[in-house]
Amino acid sequence: MAKGSSDNGAFMDKFILKSGSSSSQLPLSGLTFAVKDIFDVDGYVTGFGNPDWARTHSAATSTAPAVLALLNAGATCVGKTVMDEMAYSINGENVHYGTPTNPCAPDRVPGGSSSGSAVAVGAMTVDFSLGTDTGGSVRVPASYCGILGFRPSHGIVSTKGVIPMAQSFDTVGWFARDPVILKHVGRILLEVHDASSVAPSNIVIAEDCFKLMDFPGDQLTRVITQSVEKSYGRHCIKFASLGDYVEEKVPNLKHFRSTGNQEYSIASLAALSSAMRLLQRYEFKENHGEWVTTAKPNLGPGISERIWEAVRTMDEHIDVCHSVKSELIAALTAFLEDFGILALPTVAGPPRKLQQEASSLEIFRAKAFSLLSVAGVSGFCQVSVPLGMYENLPIAVSLLAKKGMDWLLLNVVETMYTTLKEQFELLNID
Repeated sequence: MAKGSSDNGAFMDKFILKSGSSSSQLPLSGLTFAVKDIFDVDGYVTGFGNPDWARTHSAATSTAPAVLALLNAGATCVGKTVMDEMAYSINGENVHYGTPTNPCAPDRVPGGSSSGSAVAVGAMTVDFSLGTDTGGSVRVPASYCGILGFRPSHGIVSTKGVIPMAQSFDTVGWFARDPVILKHVGRILLEVHDASSVAPSNIVIAEDCFKLMDFPGDQLTRVITQSVEKSYGRHCIKFASLGDYVEEKVPNLKHFRSTGNQEYSIASLAALSSAMRLLQRYEFKENHGEWVTTAKPNLGPGISERIWEAVRTMDEHIDVCHSVKSELIAALTAFLEDFGILALPTVAGPPRKLQQEASSLEIFRAKAFSLLSVAGVSGFCQVSVPLGMYENLPIAVSLLAKKGMDWLLLNVVETMYTTLKEQFELLNID
């Protein structure tokens, strides 16, 4: 095993892993990929981003099915990537193994917790990579590193052989620079047998969500509108206030309403985020609380506070969290109908500077999780699509489809990818 990393710091362990078959006819033949250090690979310790975890756990005796599926499809795995400790951050900084260098903005965080996997793709070290997304850990680094990041419908890709973070939200996601490769990988992981494509019935732009952005959100809605018109026709375009709809249709959110300053957020989505993070903390505690309490691992700043907060979490309102989840699924399923797509920002702003104080990120994190919780709580599929650079920093939008419509979403990305970038370039806002 080769310890260390490439120049971008993405890798923690480098190795070569191939399928027993060498056929050039396999669908992913000739493509290379890397995997987040949360996936089991036979013979290697799954380090979970923390040296104390690696020290107290044995090498895996089998390889995660998601990794095996890609190997069997002809792809070559070239190593494991750095991740946030215990998958508990969206920043991508790791005090133990180093922070992978954001290829779009070297003085900024790469996004986490699948930071190394995103950087390996963004830096063109591999063709695609595997990550996991619980609260945003594929979507955020994809947005920050200027690449595509796909979070599939919850439960549709096997999480066997993947260390759980919070199983009500955990998904196996993937990154690529090219929508065609993103789709090829999706066909394998989603086990798509009927590859026929269906056009979306409508694309709904969440206008209120774009108002949360540090970027000129109205200009981004125009980019999406013009791209949809060119790709599918003006009749497909709809506008909505997602926050108002969720407020009306998810009554149990009243238990999570904050009395604090809501000027920077959408109240219903902020409440949704609170419900998500409470259930996430509780499930993390159920999964890892005993180990954290016993091993007392050395944890980095920010992460340590969040993990110990999770360990102390009580079960109050956990049943209500599940009710919120059920209500949101029903509401958004009706909202999108059969083949609808929702367009919203991936995150509200650009990647933050490296080593910022945790306290200075409070409002940023609140906005981010308000947006990320929509797919997180509903279990719907979502893809982050890079548009380009604004003030020398990467900017992205997201497309979301209801649970099980992953193939539709991949087709929509492939169709709209070029026009989204073209329309963004025409704005001349950089």
